[in-house]
Amino acid sequence: MTNRIRELRNFFAVEKKHRSARKPPEVPSALAEEFRRSNIPEMKRAVLRLKYMLDNETPVVFGNERIALTRTIPRVPELYTEEEMAEIKSKYRLHERGEVCNINVDYSMLLDVGFDKKRAEIRAALQRLRKSADATNIDPDGASGENPDIDTYGASGENHNNAVSHGNPNNAVSRVNPDSATFHKNHDNAVCGENPDIADSCRYLEHLLSILDSVEGLASRYREKAEETGNMIVAESFGQIPAGPPKSFLQALQMLRLLHFTMWCVNNYHNTLGRFDQYMYKFLKNDMDNGILDYDGALELVEEFFISLNRDSDLYPGMQLGDNGQSLVLGGLEPDGSDSYNLLSELCLKASLELKLIDPKINLRVSKSTPPERYELATMLTKQGLGFPQYSNDDVVIDGLTRLGYDRADAHNYVVAACWEFIIPGRGMDIPNIDALSFVKAVADATLEGLKDCRDYDEFENLVMDNIRRQADEICRNTENVHMFPAPFLSLMMEGCVENARDISMGCRYNNYGIHGTGISTAVDSMAAIKKYVFETGLIDKEILIDALNNNFAGYEAVRIILRNDAPKFGNNDDYVDSIAVRLLDAFARSLEGKRNDRGGVFRPGTGSAMYYIWHSRNMKATADGRNCGEEFAANYSPSLFARLNGPVSIIRSFTKPDLKRVINGGPLTLELHETVFRTEEAIKKVAMFVKSFIDMGGHQLQLNSVNLQTLLDAREHPEKHRNLIVRVWGWSGYFVELSREYQDHIIKRAEVMM
Repeated sequence: MTNRIRELRNFFAVEKKHRSARKPPEVPSALAEEFRRSNIPEMKRAVLRLKYMLDNETPVVFGNERIALTRTIPRVPELYTEEEMAEIKSKYRLHERGEVCNINVDYSMLLDVGFDKKRAEIRAALQRLRKSADATNIDPDGASGENPDIDTYGASGENHNNAVSHGNPNNAVSRVNPDSATFHKNHDNAVCGENPDIADSCRYLEHLLSILDSVEGLASRYREKAEETGNMIVAESFGQIPAGPPKSFLQALQMLRLLHFTMWCVNNYHNTLGRFDQYMYKFLKNDMDNGILDYDGALELVEEFFISLNRDSDLYPGMQLGDNGQSLVLGGLEPDGSDSYNLLSELCLKASLELKLIDPKINLRVSKSTPPERYELATMLTKQGLGFPQYSNDDVVIDGLTRLGYDRADAHNYVVAACWEFIIPGRGMDIPNIDALSFVKAVADATLEGLKDCRDYDEFENLVMDNIRRQADEICRNTENVHMFPAPFLSLMMEGCVENARDISMGCRYNNYGIHGTGISTAVDSMAAIKKYVFETGLIDKEILIDALNNNFAGYEAVRIILRNDAPKFGNNDDYVDSIAVRLLDAFARSLEGKRNDRGGVFRPGTGSAMYYIWHSRNMKATADGRNCGEEFAANYSPSLFARLNGPVSIIRSFTKPDLKRVINGGPLTLELHETVFRTEEAIKKVAMFVKSFIDMGGHQLQLNSVNLQTLLDAREHPEKHRNLIVRVWGWSGYFVELSREYQDHIIKRAEVMM
């Protein structure tokens, strides 16, 4: 790490001095109130909110940086008032916040061509619409170019005479006044007639032109500020981009930073960076081929870009700080079987290794052909306690996605979403985390409601399978009538949106819904215990077990000890137990087969849990594996928190037995390894071979956490001493001391299992 990078890391990521440039937060609903008073339609609200954010950002340029952009507006305004949101929710299902999120745009659609060419593409689409209007002999006086329905405020961030100021009077910023000024310049005076469909399409395309203007306006102000500050490197970058395509790797990184920054400004959160090493490689290669950059210079630029992702991450919404979706994917098999891992892939791993920051989260695509040395470099990252890279197995994932109906070329281009879910860049409007099925509920309901009437274990297992099917049916019904707010900026980087004048919120090539599966190990262990002690040995009577569970084992401590400590557990390479997991996951897959959502997509089962491993366990009664009421499930696809295990190798043998191609929404086997496991070079090689073995056995995803139980316990009691302690939570890494107590406690319990 160079001195300059060390200074930038300390300034932005450690001391966070840049945050002094932030303005005081405003009332989040103030803009929505103006929209409501003026009865502004939804699409226009989305555009105006983005323009407000961009036009009112104050450029901040630091002398030592080469990649700029720092948020000064700390909160994105709401689109709707609380009353309006209540009405919307009464009519539709909103996923999370209602915003388009957790997808991967195709950054190259702007990055490779620049805004000027994108404008030409949009104008060509407008011209086609104009011809369509002419062909139907529609009155050309109905023009969208100066349509009063799209009046708003001017493009400048200055406080115009008609703009209304709100919030802190010492920090007044211009607000949208829907009755003043004009929405944008009259782009080509596009005539689209009075046909409402064609007119709406024209308005939408002009919205896109207006957004490009505002993004470019922010870039222009940054150029001016950089010149004023004397930072001519930043000034030169913004003099070229975004109007034109980048001329260097540095400019490409600055433009990517601008695009990513803009996405956050419009509340389209959990923005994965996708296959960064693929779409950015050509810029790096050109610089290196022409002697503009050497290896060390390229590494320094990658590190500075990574630091930029940590500037404003505390402003990004998530379940906990760190859950911000800033992940990227490295490597992967091409359709011809070749390996796409390249120099930039390696630079990303080395940059993360040196910086030791939680962003970006690194995901490494691997396969049986991945060389051992790549695993060893990745294991060095794990050793640092970063909780990544997360591994995804191309041999399983690509076939699994193809089975679900993805084109094979698209399946080869997969990335992971915010955590682990598999999505397609530029073509997927999948909602990969729309809901979750509880395996534990399926087993618990069968136990408490039907076990006493079962004559044998097979009848009991059939009850469980019926419960899985019923849960799946209910989840699918609950996903109907999903509504998402418009995302016009993202639409500029998604297939078909410009050509068809159709916002990405309305769908894309793939519109599938992902369903997580929680508590698989608790469910499997419960069924194994019932099979053994109720139906085979008769050691525990049915009614005694049911009474024990209903009373949270009060008065039945001996029963709880047998179930918790003596019963067989998933993760010990025991076919007696593991075969139950195989059947449960197959039942989950079957329960969703043939079902279609109301956008024409399929439902994808998965082994991830996200935050549901906490949510689903809170009110769950005691279970037949000896778990007490309210005790947490394991995160993701992992052994029980209190299972006595034979070791990591037995775990991966158990967890690779199911056909994971059938549950390919994603969800990693998550394991904690003590930090001493990584102590020597030979130990690093052994862990690397352990990962390779998991992949070779047919595992689909794996994430490892290097932990020290005593350090975690001390950090919980003395957070001031461990500010930089990083842990893997579920599909993301965060600073341990910033997590809420329940997540800290869960990570400590996970560490205790492996000690």
